[in-house]
Amino acid sequence: RVQGIWPARPRKFGIRKMNELIERIFLPPRSSSHAANVDNLFMFCTYLSIIFFVIVAGAAIYFAWKYKRKSENDKTPHIEHNLTLEIVWSVVPLILVMIVFFWGLTDYLVARVAPNDSFEVQVTAKKWLWEFQYPDGTKSINRMYVPLGRPIRVVMTSDDVLHSFFLKDFRVKQDIVPGRYTDLWFQATNAGVYDLQCTEYCGKDHSKMLAKVNVMGPAEYAKFLAEGPEELKKAFAENPAKLGAEVYANAGCQSCHSVDGSKNQGPTWKGIWGQVHQFTDGTSAKVDENYIQNSIINPQGQIVKGYEPIMPTYQGALRDIEIKALIAYIKTLQ
Repeated sequence: RVQGIWPARPRKFGIRKMNELIERIFLPPRSSSHAANVDNLFMFCTYLSIIFFVIVAGAAIYFAWKYKRKSENDKTPHIEHNLTLEIVWSVVPLILVMIVFFWGLTDYLVARVAPNDSFEVQVTAKKWLWEFQYPDGTKSINRMYVPLGRPIRVVMTSDDVLHSFFLKDFRVKQDIVPGRYTDLWFQATNAGVYDLQCTEYCGKDHSKMLAKVNVMGPAEYAKFLAEGPEELKKAFAENPAKLGAEVYANAGCQSCHSVDGSKNQGPTWKGIWGQVHQFTDGTSAKVDENYIQNSIINPQGQIVKGYEPIMPTYQGALRDIEIKALIAYIKTLQ
């Protein structure tokens, strides 16, 4: 017995236990109201495949044994078609395929139409990060916060190329197309932290385009909207530079700004503190707290010579405490 996979009491192993075993092997845990519908259809198709594999493979082995050539004088007999058999093997698969089709169609329609009272989250995908915006204007980068037990409608668009929003634990997936909006909905059934990933190849850092979805109770979620997560404040109090390094990694800063002096799409952060930057409009400024904060909130205001104006604004996406942490981190990169 393998702990956690094989049932604890094999002698009572039945259909229900076999279902649990197959689901543990092939499927991640269910964490949304829609997940059971997807899993049930998956299990139905799995059992159909097993049954027909046994029938076809068993028949092939049996016939190979029964009708094998027994001597050099054996001749293949003239075989007439069997109308009943041909009807059965045509009609039965057709019925099963139609069952799967209408079952899947029904689940698809339910999954596509969000309830009227859904909580809406706006998602912007870009190379190579996720930006989430909530109804009150609060934003977060690479970490999505949603309330437990409430329908969540996710409205998505892309700033650049094709991306895809995939939450395996919730059994939802939707492509994100530049220049248009797509959407999906889910209702989380368990509080916790879940993996979100892009499943449409979008460039060199596609594999790093990862995020987390925090499912929180109503009271905890209301507090988050008002103050931000408690762990953020605690991390800043303990080590602001370390928090800044985490913000650098999670907010997508590493896609354009290196910390080792190497050239990238944006200026390196190594040794940047105290330098004087020359801008494309002929002006200049010293890199200090005010300059960094302004560059994060209004990046198009001052474009460093030799670089393109490609950085998006992080106004509303990063809280003041996160910007202060980034400043503390940059000061250490000497």
